[in-house]
This record gives sequence, structure tokens and C-alpha cells, in this order.
Amino acid sequence: MLVNGVLVDEYSFSLVLKSCSRLHLVKQGMQIHGLLSKYEFGPDVFLQNCLICMYIKCGCIQFGRQLFDRLYHKDSYTYNLMIDGYVKCGMVSSAQELFDLMPLEMKNLITWNTLISGYVKLENGFEVASDLFEKMPERDLISWNLMIDCCVKNAKLEMASLLFDKMPERDVISWATMVDGYAKIGNVDVARGFFDAMPQRDVISCNALMVGYVKSGRCKEALKVFHDMLSGSGFDLAPDSVTLLTALSAIAQLGCIDEGVSIHRYMEDHGFLVSGKIGVALIDMYAKCGSIKRAMNVFKDVEKKGVDHWNAIIGGLAIHGLGNLAFDLFMEMERLHLEPDDITFIAVLNACGHAGLVKEGVVCFEIMRRFHKMVPKLQHYGCMVDILGRAGHVEAATRFVKEMPIEPNDVVWRTLLSACTNHENLSVGEPIAKHLIGMDSYNPSSYILLSNMYAQFGLWDYVRQVRTIMKGRDLKKVPGCSWIELEGSVHEFFVGDTSNQPVREISSAPNGQSELNFCRL
Repeated sequence: MLVNGVLVDEYSFSLVLKSCSRLHLVKQGMQIHGLLSKYEFGPDVFLQNCLICMYIKCGCIQFGRQLFDRLYHKDSYTYNLMIDGYVKCGMVSSAQELFDLMPLEMKNLITWNTLISGYVKLENGFEVASDLFEKMPERDLISWNLMIDCCVKNAKLEMASLLFDKMPERDVISWATMVDGYAKIGNVDVARGFFDAMPQRDVISCNALMVGYVKSGRCKEALKVFHDMLSGSGFDLAPDSVTLLTALSAIAQLGCIDEGVSIHRYMEDHGFLVSGKIGVALIDMYAKCGSIKRAMNVFKDVEKKGVDHWNAIIGGLAIHGLGNLAFDLFMEMERLHLEPDDITFIAVLNACGHAGLVKEGVVCFEIMRRFHKMVPKLQHYGCMVDILGRAGHVEAATRFVKEMPIEPNDVVWRTLLSACTNHENLSVGEPIAKHLIGMDSYNPSSYILLSNMYAQFGLWDYVRQVRTIMKGRDLKKVPGCSWIELEGSVHEFFVGDTSNQPVREISSAPNGQSELNFCRL
């Protein structure tokens, strides 16, 4: 237009500035800004608002504020632009300062809602958001939804429920927020009550309920919601990537591979790419359901593999005892210069431990420390103790624990104790068992390992005394459980006592001392 001599007006400039805003073309926007100064309508409030908006959306909020401060005539839209810009940049205190300077007559619902939304995002913003909500001269549906969301994020579900009951009107966001809030704190039954009462459901509410069921261990009910979505039983909604991720997680816990294959087929039929988090979830699901071959096929099909994909397949190989292949994949990562993370090393060290690959495990541990300059965490040290212990190097594992630069926790000690039990090393294992029982006198696993160790050496009097103490403290071993899928149904099998009663707290020994004074020294 300019080259051809076509006359431009305010509308032309506003369109170009909006385009620069949407495409984040700040340099071109600056050129338009310079051109505006040559025209008589440069100081126009409408165009100045477009300029402020352009700078804010391009991430140059300081330039936007400079324009704002120089603007003689401002309207409510000008103030709202700057407040919204500050909120979206996480500068809530600056938004609050501008809000306080804003003339009262210019403040509207958008102003109040924008500032409240800023405090909703802050971890410690509940009190201020609540105060602002109470001071609002009028409220709309957005105001109520923001405040309910703030209550939910701060685990104030009772207050959220009170606000929900007081709302003059509700939409699908209101209901979904309540479902999500109760699901996140584990009160899935209440979440289900809100879900069933929804006049109209959306994918977000379905996902929230499914996630709640999975976190509560009620995976079959999570899959029931998923199947209802597909079948249109009461609500016909198309699953999104979050739905599929949650369903795959439920299947991985249940071990029902037929369901997993069906979801995989659904993804292929509906154009979901096997990449990103979905690819990771598929690999993990197949591995945990016993089909490492399918897991490997999915891994190979992922075009742009991230570290999470490598972690998932290495972890899956570890579960199946394929330590050599897991180690080879780890070395392939090294050759590709793909930077591993903490989880990578935990996965490959676990794989080495299950396969008895002591040398390879030591190599991985040293690669982590020396080449990647990563400080090992407690889990990495625990894996090394497991590698040495499983291979029968109990004394080396004991020295490793004593030389750890961080304090070993009960899991590390129990790993070492298990190795002592498996390799019949009473001299090392007995003091460890005493130490563990002193750390947590109500954990039955330490008693069981000690009892088994005594039984291996025929020390039946000590076995009976350990069992007597367990009985006196009402400690029960959690029974082992296995799953098997037969003709589409998953069956559970328990070993030993199936009562699975929770361990109840009883008074400890005087002065906090262990009652295992009978143990040999």
C-alpha cells in the first residue's frame, strides 16, 4: 500500500499491528511504531493500545509500560492490557501496583478477574485472591470459577464447595474444577458424585476423574470411564492425549495387555502419533504387561526419541531381566551423545542388578560420575548395593554402604540385609537387622528377613522369638500378589495370609530400645 501510494488509515495500522502481535514480529512492529510517529493520528488511544498490546505479546513488557506511561489519555482497556501483561509474565506485584493506581471508575469485571487470575497462579496468593473476590462490586461466572479454582489449588475443598453452592449459575468449567479438586486429594467418590451430577460433561472432567481413580488404585473404574466415553454411555466424547495416557497407565497397573492392544489400535486409527508422552506410556504399558517385544517395536517406531523413550525401554528390559540388551541400549545413547538423566541411570543400574552384570553396573556408575559429572542420589547408591549384593559380594556391598557420602536410608539397609539373607551371611546381616528394627520397629519386612536368616542356620529358638515379637506388635507380612490375564480377564493370586490387615500402632519398648535383646552378639 505504501509503495503504491495507497492512503493508509488507523484501521490499516491496527491490522498490521495485530498481525505483528500474533506472529511475535517485534522488529516489524517497531518499524510500524516509527512510521506511526509521522502521521497525525499517532497519539490516537486506539492505535496506542494496539502498540502496547503488540509489545506485551512479543514479550517486551518494559516497552509497553514506557508507552503506557507516556500516554496522556488512557481508557480502561489500556489499563487492562498492562495488568494482563504483567499477570501473564508472572509480575503480579506490578499488576497489583497498577491496579491500585487505576481510577475506580475505570475498573471493570475484566480488571478484577485479571488480577485475581494472577493470584490464583501464585502458591501463596489465596488470601489476596479471596480478599479481592470479596471486594468486587459485581461478579460474573468467570469470577466464581477463578475463586473456586483458587480454593481447589490450595486444597480448600470445603470452601470451594460452599462457593459452588452459592454460584448463581454454573458451566462445565465449574463442575470440572470440583471433580478435579476432589479427585486430586483422593476423595474419588465425592468427585464421582459431582461428575454424575454434571448436566454436560467434557473431556477435562472425564480425564480428572480417570486420573483420580488411577491414583487411588481403582484402575478398573478408570477404564470404565474411558469405555463410556467411547461407547457414548451417557456422554459421547472423543478422548484426547491425556485420556489415552491415563488409560495406558491404568492398563499398565492392571496388566491387561488386550486392553492395551485395543487402545494402541484406537490411536493408530484416529491419527495419534506414537511420540512424546504417549510413546513413553505405550512402551511402559507393553513392558509391564509382559510383552517386551511389542515395547521394542513401539520404541523403534518413534522417530524423534527423547530421553524418556530410552528410559522407558531400558526400564522395561530391566523388568524382563534383559540386562545385556539394556546395557547395550545405554551405550547406544552414549554413542548418539544423548544426554541421560537420573532415571536413565536408575533404569540401567536396575537392569544390571537383575542380570548379575556387576562389571557393567560399575561402568555405568562411573560414567555417571566421571563423564556426566552427575552427583549420585540415594537411589543410585541403592542400585549399586543391590548389584553387589545380588552377585554375592556382601562384604563389598557393606563397605560401599559405609563409604557412601550420604546417609543410607532404610531401603538401602534392607537391600543389604536381603543380600545377607540370600547368601546366608549371618555375621553381617544380624547387626543390620537390629539397626533396621531400631529405625522402624513397625516394619514387618525386617523381622521377616531376620527370621528367615535364623531359619537358614537352624536357630529355631531365635525364629520363634522374632515371630513372638511380631505377634505381640500385631505385625503381619503383606502377602505376595501376582496377576495373570486369562481370556481377557485379570486374575489375582495371593501367597500366604490374604487378610492384609493394616499394621496398627502400639506402644514401643521402654526408652525406644528394641526388644531384640536376645539376639546373639
